[in-house]
Amino acid sequence: MYRRLSRYSRLLLLALLTLCFCAYLYLVSVSGSSKQAKSPVKPATKLDPNDANISVGLLLPADLSRQSAITQAFKNAWRAYEQDAMGSDEYHPISHKGSNISLSGGIGYTVVDAIDTMYIMGLSSDYARARLWINKQLTFDREGTFSTFETTIRVLGGLLSTYHLTMDDLYLERAIDLADRILPAFDTHSGLPLPSINLAKKIGVPDEHSPRTISTAEASTLQLEFRYLAELTGNEKYWRKAENAMSVIEKANPPYNLVPIHMNVHDGTFMSSDIRLGSRGDSYYEYLLKQFLQTARTEPIYKKLYEGAMQGVHDRLVQKSPTKGATYISELLPQGSHNGEITWGRQARQDHLVCFLAGSLMLGATTTSSIRNSVSIPPRMDELSPKGQRDWKTGLELLETCMYTHETSTGLSPEIVQFNTLPNTSTGSDKDWYIKNSRKGGPSGYDARYMLRPETVESLFIAWRLTGDVRYRDYSWAIFSSIEKYCRLPGGGYATILDVDTVPVSHDDKQETFFLSETLKYLYLTFANSSVLPLDKYVFNTEAHPLPIFNPSITPAYPSS
Repeated sequence: MYRRLSRYSRLLLLALLTLCFCAYLYLVSVSGSSKQAKSPVKPATKLDPNDANISVGLLLPADLSRQSAITQAFKNAWRAYEQDAMGSDEYHPISHKGSNISLSGGIGYTVVDAIDTMYIMGLSSDYARARLWINKQLTFDREGTFSTFETTIRVLGGLLSTYHLTMDDLYLERAIDLADRILPAFDTHSGLPLPSINLAKKIGVPDEHSPRTISTAEASTLQLEFRYLAELTGNEKYWRKAENAMSVIEKANPPYNLVPIHMNVHDGTFMSSDIRLGSRGDSYYEYLLKQFLQTARTEPIYKKLYEGAMQGVHDRLVQKSPTKGATYISELLPQGSHNGEITWGRQARQDHLVCFLAGSLMLGATTTSSIRNSVSIPPRMDELSPKGQRDWKTGLELLETCMYTHETSTGLSPEIVQFNTLPNTSTGSDKDWYIKNSRKGGPSGYDARYMLRPETVESLFIAWRLTGDVRYRDYSWAIFSSIEKYCRLPGGGYATILDVDTVPVSHDDKQETFFLSETLKYLYLTFANSSVLPLDKYVFNTEAHPLPIFNPSITPAYPSS
């Protein structure tokens, strides 16, 4: 046929074929480049947690059977709540009821806190029902007193994380509405936020019992959320309000670079109060590192503050138990003053909350203290600065101590432990820690409970990602197995156990929202492959809502060094 065509026709046919081939190459190149193009703030994230067919050595592989068991646990916890209390802020699984923080109605604490976990786990039908509730029923026009801190980390953080993962404008619209209602809490003389907010009236609310007081952690654990919202919207007001609170804290000149747990919300000074990395202090230290990482390490002030704080931790708080040499983080208590300076006494006590620090130290060692652009898995010590080596070692040791506190009748750690400061010669036991006002088999005090907390499994997740050492997966599985055995209720859901060292266990009628947003998420990610929410692309807020690392388009007002 080709030969039967005229010379003109043959030339025309060749030209058409050439044109079609060029068009094909162009479309292929455009298609390929569009798949690779990603905004630093809105990456087209594809979560494939069940992909076990990856290159070992480049990525850490998934453990599908254990991952599936954790997903089933989430479904049990979530669906019990959904059946009994959908839309309520909190869930009481024994009485099969929900409750709200405000008499005027809930603001989605449980739904919004849990929805990104559903999405990450691939629970599409559960996610769709949760999204429908947010779309049709969620409102923030609620009278009452809501915690500025809890509402930010749980609800605002959950909305922003889910927006990032899905690019669904519904979540961004709700986040803007909520943030605008929270911002008036910052309208104080010092710039520190009031601890509570009336969302309907958009006014800050002082502490009912101590009107001048806010905890340091509450004031300094809002920044990741408001900065990311500022980046998404281009509205600097969110960034500036949260950023200013950090400047106020720095100017208050904390002793040893360690912050007392209470501040005066009116004048921005520290009040005479304990120094600890447990309740009311913990997430201040957590967010120093994460603020530095969130904006792609472009704000060296946060590296400076973090490194100063970790020096203070090592100089003043790190201790060893007398018999087993377990590393723990003590507390400082104000004892009076001498020559105008506060004198401090040490308390050998550690909250379960402190166990976040193990993973934080390891992450900080491989980021702020690495002397190369990237570090190995696990890191070699010649890749870390001397301070990085110190922090890595302390992180590893502290994580082992946190697992040591799981040596109970249930395999779960109590809320608070006390450490012996002298060898225990009276009982002949080599155990270095105990639970105050409790004994095995009962009676027990508040410190003996396990509240479905995530801090140890959070650090195990980070340790697994940074080392690839299977012991951290084994530790995680042991904790999960104990939760299944002792916290799971036959009628659905999970509950706090009142004494980790007494079997059979007794329960408190509450399933914490952070069990869905943090504990089960970190457990799930520990058994996912490491391409799912990688640590060099994300920071997790203190409620485990993943937020992307980005290069900021807003110029920080806080000093750069």
